Amino acid sequence: MYSQGTKGLSRIKSRIRELIAWADREICMEPDEFALYRGWVVTRTGFGARAYRDPRLDQLRERPPVPEEVS
Repeated sequence: MYSQGTKGLSRIKSRIRELIAWADREICMEPDEFALYRGWVVTRTGFGARAYRDPRLDQLRERPPVPEEVS
């Protein structure tokens, strides 16, 4: 009987985790689709929270200094 209770509790925990994951996806679906369409990187930072990053920003480089002209 004890093992059945443990299996049941495990199933309940698993179902709750699935529901939380589903709710998280539903909450962030539109912004995630927008970001992915633009080619951004989406990082899940918590329940209902995301960090969005445009990888093109990594390609930006600081401009070299312009040499001064002497006349």
